[in-house]
Amino acid sequence: MTLPEATTYIATAEDAGQRLDIVATRLAGFSRSHVSNAIKAGEVLVNDALAKPSLQLEPGDRVVLRVAQPHVLEAFAQELPLDVVYEDDDVIVINKVAGMVTHPAHGAVDNTLVNALMAHVGVLPGDPIRGGLVHRLDRDTSGLLVAAKTPEALSALGKAMMSRYIARTYLGIVIGYPGEQQGTINGPIGRDPHNRMKYAIRAEGKPSVTHYAVRERLHGASELSFTLETGRTHQIRVHMAALGTPILNDPIYGRTDSRLALPGQALHAWKLAFRQPRTRIDLEFEVPPPEAYTQAYESLKVPVA
Repeated sequence: MTLPEATTYIATAEDAGQRLDIVATRLAGFSRSHVSNAIKAGEVLVNDALAKPSLQLEPGDRVVLRVAQPHVLEAFAQELPLDVVYEDDDVIVINKVAGMVTHPAHGAVDNTLVNALMAHVGVLPGDPIRGGLVHRLDRDTSGLLVAAKTPEALSALGKAMMSRYIARTYLGIVIGYPGEQQGTINGPIGRDPHNRMKYAIRAEGKPSVTHYAVRERLHGASELSFTLETGRTHQIRVHMAALGTPILNDPIYGRTDSRLALPGQALHAWKLAFRQPRTRIDLEFEVPPPEAYTQAYESLKVPVA
């Protein structure tokens, strides 16, 4: 990536006490998050030195910016394998493989589920990057996901999701044993202030509720089922880590196990139920976990004496 010509700015008295990222955002004309990342990458200098986004400027400070224009994401059709569980004129239900990103994002601009859906369906309604998506699954979480094929279906399913009329049940293997056979975790989730790649239970976070039930005790682990009242990013993974029983092989909230063939966390979107937005017929789906999950489960089964 070629950086633009440097822009030099001398801080004025009005800038005194202002954060560097705020002033640099005004000068660059890009989003604050993009400029903040540029500062961390060394594209903004203060008095010829690297600085933090939170640096408070003083009059006379010499700010030099070489902030590149943000890369514009776009989604395009790609012929990719797609496990279609159900499809009609309004909706499509997919069994997503573990390892597939749901939609394009920085760091994963192609080979996503949306790319595959565009090739299979054609034009998708809604956000061009998240076309048709009613909800999403983490990259390494496998299982059921519904997408809309029409604007009307997308609107109706979006409202159903917000009203908790779409039922989702997950299977997961956790390290250790929860204290109770079943329970509910009600912990608001927000960005982890110490790691922007993670989420955490935070008082100012968004309401998040996960119900769990132990299906089987394994050797040093347990298989659980989860039902969600909300759909926050990494919700099950954050809640189970907070409970002291992180999802098996979770590289962010737990630890990986090189003995397992799992690409990431042992989590699978097992069941999905919703009302068809046009016909109003109730639809229910269930898909078994992938082979890698099953192999991990079998390896942890307690031997029969």
